[in-house]
Amino acid sequence: MRVSYAENRLSEADYLEGEQDGQIRHELIDGIAYAMTGASDKHNKISGNIFAELRNVLKQRQSPCTAYINDMKVKVQNDFYYPDVMVVCDRQDHENDYYKTRPVIIIEVLSPATRRIDKTLKREAYSSLESLQEYVLVEQDKAEIEVFTRQSGWQAAYYYLGDTIYLESIDASISVEDIYYQVDNEDVSAFIQEQRQS
Repeated sequence: MRVSYAENRLSEADYLEGEQDGQIRHELIDGIAYAMTGASDKHNKISGNIFAELRNVLKQRQSPCTAYINDMKVKVQNDFYYPDVMVVCDRQDHENDYYKTRPVIIIEVLSPATRRIDKTLKREAYSSLESLQEYVLVEQDKAEIEVFTRQSGWQAAYYYLGDTIYLESIDASISVEDIYYQVDNEDVSAFIQEQRQS
């Protein structure tokens, strides 16, 4: 997603009111609203695959946790972001219809326009949330996933095709292949070809 810059500083109330009425989503950082533009086909498929896998696991276990995709905001101090996917388990956090404050998992699908922000500003902001246990960064042009966990002191672990990611906060495992289901990139194509030949 590309991000465009807006000059006017907004109060939290004005921002939230505008997001309910507007057709374009904005993230609010230091009082400045940044418009979020559309995602690519790969980005959309990856986000959808992750959401579907998490939702199925939570449903099967009758978990009180809820998975959200794209349009649900997370509030970090006075800023608001739109994670690609997040999981919330705190029942009190379900009371607000427009944003969450206590996610246990946040997942961002990287794009050229957002990679730097997702790896720096957002990573720092998200890791300040006491509830957050896992922060996941997913590449869309190659099959590579970084998982940062509170337990490891926010050190990165890398996952590739053939690997399975374990999300301890919700006791769920997701294969990297399922995350990249129907996603057309060189790594996935080569892996599928290799599987067919073996």
